[in-house]
Amino acid sequence: MSGLTLDKVTKSFGGAQVIHGADLAIQPGEFVVFVGPSGCGKSTLLRMIAGLEQISSGTLTIGGKVMNDVNPAERGVGMVFQSYALYPHLTVAENMGFSLRVAGRPLAERMARVRDVAETLQLGALLDRRPAQLSGGQRQRVAIGRVLVRQPGVFLFDEPLSNLDAELRVSMRIEIARLHRQLGATIVYVTHDQTEAMTLADRIVVLRAGRIEQVGAPLELYRNPANTFVAGFIGSPKMNLIPAEVVGSAAGRSLLALPSLGGAQVELPQPAPEGAKVTLGIRPEHFSATGTAGFTLNIDVIEHLGAESFAYGSRSDGGTVILAAKGRDDLIPGQPAETRFDPAQALLFAEDGRRLVV
Repeated sequence: MSGLTLDKVTKSFGGAQVIHGADLAIQPGEFVVFVGPSGCGKSTLLRMIAGLEQISSGTLTIGGKVMNDVNPAERGVGMVFQSYALYPHLTVAENMGFSLRVAGRPLAERMARVRDVAETLQLGALLDRRPAQLSGGQRQRVAIGRVLVRQPGVFLFDEPLSNLDAELRVSMRIEIARLHRQLGATIVYVTHDQTEAMTLADRIVVLRAGRIEQVGAPLELYRNPANTFVAGFIGSPKMNLIPAEVVGSAAGRSLLALPSLGGAQVELPQPAPEGAKVTLGIRPEHFSATGTAGFTLNIDVIEHLGAESFAYGSRSDGGTVILAAKGRDDLIPGQPAETRFDPAQALLFAEDGRRLVV
């Protein structure tokens, strides 16, 4: 396994720059997930690592060697694509061993590697089948196995689960996490699904418009987002981001007015300049009956998800406030309700979106 480093890497298509100076170091054996909305540049960045897109400027190193101009086949990386891209006329064993056959490896070696990988991926009983005889999850495992037999230093996954239904996505997430623990491989994984990112990653790289917004462990990003974009993107349901104005500030505390919630006022144990426009951030699960700050909210919908329930309330500016509703019998659609939260768990963001930290 190998580590890799991106140093001020950029990518332009014609006059349009789509990756803006990416800096990132990935350690050997680390599972790193690129996450962000469609068009943020995460797949482009992955393809640059694979050598399928040329780097406009900056340096890519893999295993300590500069790879900018190295042929994709010689970079020591293996890529699993969104589409399975299996040869329909070949068996599972032939699909998995195809790259070794092209490389001229002896038949005995090819079959030994294929059998080892098939055992790891629980495909041993399917080696004589063709892709049309497999389920979607089985096909995806074959696509992963085709990369594993090459024994690359770095594994690259480009939204590999997006073609699967919800139940299969969950089971494949577990299999990929198990595979990483078993192999200790370096994995760079692209997804737009932040739940996937939170489940799989050692570290998450959050991208927006070709820029890295924040890098960190899943719970670190969840608890300490650097800005409103990360706060609103990481977490399901997402963090509530409520416009506010600082109407008082003294002794390390701030009094906020919330115009979209009837002008309610809440006090936070952190300073902010009086008169500043800010954003108040509250996670849905941080609302509780024991909170010392709060406001009245008009409840629109209650979403029951089995073990969890969430209530959705409306703000006067058209926005929504989401709160955990488990055990709250007083939350009734169409009726106002008192909501309370612990001010120490709330976050505060500046007008430009940056996190205000004490």
